[in-house]
Amino acid sequence: MKIVVCIKQVPDSEAKVVARDGQVSWGESPLVINPFDEYAVEAGLQQKEALGGSVTAVCIGAESARDALKHALAMGADNAILVSDPAVEGLDSQGAARVLAAAIRKIGDAEMVIFGRQTIDTGTGLTTAQTARVLGWPMLALAGSIKVDSGKATVERVIDEGKQIISANLPAVLSVVQSIGEPRYPSFMGIRKASKAEIPLWSLADLGVSAPATVVSRTELLNPPSRDVACEIISGESPEAIAEALAGKILAEKVL
Repeated sequence: MKIVVCIKQVPDSEAKVVARDGQVSWGESPLVINPFDEYAVEAGLQQKEALGGSVTAVCIGAESARDALKHALAMGADNAILVSDPAVEGLDSQGAARVLAAAIRKIGDAEMVIFGRQTIDTGTGLTTAQTARVLGWPMLALAGSIKVDSGKATVERVIDEGKQIISANLPAVLSVVQSIGEPRYPSFMGIRKASKAEIPLWSLADLGVSAPATVVSRTELLNPPSRDVACEIISGESPEAIAEALAGKILAEKVL
């Protein structure tokens, strides 16, 4: 089975977010593989171990995103592909879905595409469904377990009301949740292999697509307004006098 896992490079979850000149800034936070996407890689490797085949990790991003792909390779992915182009900067989820779908078609013969449940930077959780729609494939979302038999994938979905069993014919697009299994640690040999791996870089021209138009744009972002807190010390000649003055203040400010 040929499995494609779509990952994203994001700022570390400990990063402090601020607004600078109307734009989100993550400061000098290090960039890492999206934590939820580690579960997607784990799900792909589980299916590879059960059914045979290969796992290819795909990421849209700048040159620095090679580090996220190398993390997937160190975990056990067979191949990695970086889609990088100046035109992909600032893509919304729909634009990312169109680019990912083009990359999946170029890879060819994929039977299963796996995403994490969401990313920690934008967190919309929409790209999985949008990619499935562009490909024209069924989608199985929030899978806590996956079983493939006779060309059909059956998943146990984790939802607010409990669990739900659904299935779809392959090829299909899936998103997974943490109950799929704890992501394995990269092995020493995996890390060495990943460090030497040549990761192909595909541009939009290589994919045969033009830059997707942005449907959702962000307007100016503002930091929360500062809050001024004044503290007044009430004094008096006796506790009774202090209490009387405090009660007068409370009534004057209409607290009660």
